[in-house]
Amino acid sequence: GVREVDYRRDSESEESEEENPAEMNMIWIFSRRFQLSVPKLASRRRVVQELLSDLLQVSHNLFSDSFFPVLEPVIGVGSACEGWSPHKEEDVVYCMFVPLKPPRGHAFHLEPDPTGEMPHTSMRIRVELVCTCSGEQPDQSMLCFLHHSEQELKRNQVASLLHTLCTGPYLDGEKIALWFQTFVISAWSMVPQSRHYSMKVLPSCRSCKMKLMKASGKSLFVETVFGVQQGDSDIFLSSQPTEAQLPPSTTWLESYAVAEAKFFRHVAMQAPPRSCHLKCLRLCARFLEGSDLSIYALKTTVMHLLTLIPLSEWQHKYLLMRVDDTMRYLRCCLEEKRLKHFFFDNEDIPQEISLPPTFQGAQPLNLFQHLAQDPAAQTEALKKFDDL
Repeated sequence: GVREVDYRRDSESEESEEENPAEMNMIWIFSRRFQLSVPKLASRRRVVQELLSDLLQVSHNLFSDSFFPVLEPVIGVGSACEGWSPHKEEDVVYCMFVPLKPPRGHAFHLEPDPTGEMPHTSMRIRVELVCTCSGEQPDQSMLCFLHHSEQELKRNQVASLLHTLCTGPYLDGEKIALWFQTFVISAWSMVPQSRHYSMKVLPSCRSCKMKLMKASGKSLFVETVFGVQQGDSDIFLSSQPTEAQLPPSTTWLESYAVAEAKFFRHVAMQAPPRSCHLKCLRLCARFLEGSDLSIYALKTTVMHLLTLIPLSEWQHKYLLMRVDDTMRYLRCCLEEKRLKHFFFDNEDIPQEISLPPTFQGAQPLNLFQHLAQDPAAQTEALKKFDDL
């Protein structure tokens, strides 16, 4: 594992640092130079969540008699919703996760994806028709897909999910994205936000990207991603592929975004007022621009440190110390070609985050596996990191 840096500082040195005006001056200079105050993220996130909630309300009214997936309440995920986006204000994308549940008469079954290189992180969602004749409250207005004739179904009922948004028996991420994009365009005039914003749907094959523009010329970018929950955990299968690979449209990738958003909410509730952990993330992200290190590796590092260093030591006056800790920890991981994924076999995860049982005791994913397999890439990564 990664060598743990000794985070126990003696209180005497902390006292002297607390009163060190040069240190406070440095924090001020960094804050100004890297535009670290991000007060607008929260208010804009609320605007976006309200918009999506209104759109989903319209969708429930429109599709209540059809057999499209049931759209559950949105969950804000990603750096903008966690409160630390590394981007300039005009480039921030607000990512909203919409969980999908099967419609009446259907069930979802998660299956390992046989084409996937990493079987435990990619799956397919098989859609199965289930009998609706019996049960506690049989739906009188609905014909059973299993026990009524094809002629009856064709004459009296709209198509099942298998005939609309699936490829074969599997839920198709591209078809769902196209369906939702079409819906957003047709439903825009029905939401109150259409009076304040004009809206354009941007090209995207697995999600719905929107650009909202005010008359003043200011714009807001929103991306809606679709997910299917694993059991009753905070881990989902996501329609959104990674930058590295574009798998078949029936392949869904494991996403930890909802669990991560929950972790940052937990930290915000426990941390001291004016905690510096979000500033630390934003500042380190700016430092790492131009290196090959992913923002995800940085975020994972800070999540580990938030469970290793007491939250009382994330007060604003310790910002430079925590930035130093973060960069040292990352350097250490690069040297050892090993950065443990936060959610696998980690006893420090807050209890309110629900993980699938398979995550406990599972072989931890190594986010630097590619460096372990390619010594030249590791040498290059270390050189770029030191140049920073």
